[in-house]
Amino acid sequence: MLFSEYLHEKAEESRHNETVGYFLIVIGSIFLVGGLLETVMTVEDPEWFLIIPYHLTPHPYSLLGLSLTTVGLVLICLGIALSIHYTRQRSWYMKELQRAQSTEELKLIRTRKSKKEKRMR
Repeated sequence: MLFSEYLHEKAEESRHNETVGYFLIVIGSIFLVGGLLETVMTVEDPEWFLIIPYHLTPHPYSLLGLSLTTVGLVLICLGIALSIHYTRQRSWYMKELQRAQSTEELKLIRTRKSKKEKRMR
C-alpha cells in the first residue's frame, strides 16, 4: 500500500467520523428541544437557570425534562467538538496527501527526463 493510498483512506475515515459528529449535534438538538417542551408542558412553575430547568417537583416529568435537556446539551457539545476535531484531522491528511502526490509527480517527471536523455545519447 502506498503512503498516498493510506492517506486517502484516513481522509475518508475522518470524513465519516465528521458526519457522525454532525449527527450527534442533530440528535442533541432533538433531545434538547424535547426536554424543554416536556418541562414547559408538564411542570406548572419551573425554575430556570438559563435554559436548564433545575427545580424538581414531585412529578417525574420534571426529572425527565431535566434529563433530556442535559443529555441534549452534552450531545451538542460533544458533536461540535468531534466535528471540529475530525475536520482538522481531515485537512491535515489532505495536505499530506497533496504533498505526497506532488513528490510522486516530481519523481515521475525526473524518470521521464532521464529516459529522454538516455534516448538522445
